[in-house]
Amino acid sequence: MSVKFQKAKPMQAFYKGSVYGPPGSGKTYTTLLQAEGFAKSCGKRIAFVDTERGTDFYTEKFDFDAIYTQSLAVTIEAVQSLDPNEHGVIIIDSISHLWESAISAFEGKRTRNESANGIPMNAWGGIKKPYKTLIRWLMDCPFHVFILGRQKNVFEDDDKGQLRKTSVAMKAEGETAYEPHICCRMESRQNAKDTSKSTYFAIYEKDRTGLLAGRTFPNPNFKTIECILPLLCGAEQAQSENPDEVMTRDAEALTQLETDREDKSVEIADACQALILTAETLAALGEVEATMKPKKKFMLKTDTDKVRKCLKDRESTLTRQLVAA
Repeated sequence: MSVKFQKAKPMQAFYKGSVYGPPGSGKTYTTLLQAEGFAKSCGKRIAFVDTERGTDFYTEKFDFDAIYTQSLAVTIEAVQSLDPNEHGVIIIDSISHLWESAISAFEGKRTRNESANGIPMNAWGGIKKPYKTLIRWLMDCPFHVFILGRQKNVFEDDDKGQLRKTSVAMKAEGETAYEPHICCRMESRQNAKDTSKSTYFAIYEKDRTGLLAGRTFPNPNFKTIECILPLLCGAEQAQSENPDEVMTRDAEALTQLETDREDKSVEIADACQALILTAETLAALGEVEATMKPKKKFMLKTDTDKVRKCLKDRESTLTRQLVAA
């Protein structure tokens, strides 16, 4: 399958952002402020997936529709059934619970002996698949999307072999926070003069538009990200490649490559054996062997063994002839 380059064009019609931070850093409140702005701009409603009943105290200030679940399967079914004519914004709060749900689903199927050994490496693909399905759908869907997650500390071994905190990250599958176009980390900082007051800060760690990247905003709201709206000018939302189709296509290409290599190896081996059989003296056989050496790297082991055996047999034949003479 050949693919031709074509002139790039804007294909992002919807805001896709991630937000993470510690408890009390203003993730939910800030996101609702920003989601409300997007909802008003498109004249549609907000759909909120609430995994921890975190919205109960926001219903007086904000108008939105919600489901309450920590189930990954329920979430996927619910968001995929949304009508884009009615809803314009999706909020997932928090994705950390849905990631834990994916892991728990696997752990619930294991035997007692398997549980004691931790999750094997070969199991992670199956664990991630439904979770990745949700993330990919959120990135491709015709809705503005906010993915919220809890914060975790990242530790690494220092020079003395002791763990030390090196950074923070979203508590979810490793790539989740950076799948969307924009990633924001939230912090709550206490007022030094009045400890009863705090300020929320939005620190934009990633921004493909370049408008927010590396900047920090106190008490962020919709105006903070409103500058992104003019860039959401695609006629439709860009679609990512289906990973299953990519895997199938690459597997077919790899199979074809292996087949071509096998055919080439056989072709070279046949040519080498033909040359060996034309050698009438041991000296000539030595010259043939020298010309074959560079070709060995293009042959598979089975064909190399055949050529080596042919060479040995021809050498024995010529030696016997020499002795008989």
